[in-house]
Amino acid sequence: MDSNLLKGNLELILLGILEDGEMYGLEISKATNARTDGLFSVSVGSLYPALHKLEASGFVSSVERTPPRGGAKVRYYQMTEEGGKLLEAKRKLYRTFDGAMQKFLEK
Repeated sequence: MDSNLLKGNLELILLGILEDGEMYGLEISKATNARTDGLFSVSVGSLYPALHKLEASGFVSSVERTPPRGGAKVRYYQMTEEGGKLLEAKRKLYRTFDGAMQKFLEK
């Protein structure tokens, strides 16, 4: 998969994953990979900066706590109400973009 396509849509992807509920970083990465049948693999170097940017903008919030399985504390992320609005706006824009791109794929 072209990494530029993933990078340009990372906020949409992350918000779409967090729509399912609160998750910590590794869960988000695994969910992204699972939902796309392995086509999208989000590296730690891309994941956390994007999550921090979304949090700084008020689209996600986070809390640090010990996971249910025990071990070291991890940061759990969840989408805010504003994040839900952004997700819907990004979905609409992407659908419009996809519709236009389909015209180039038709033969």
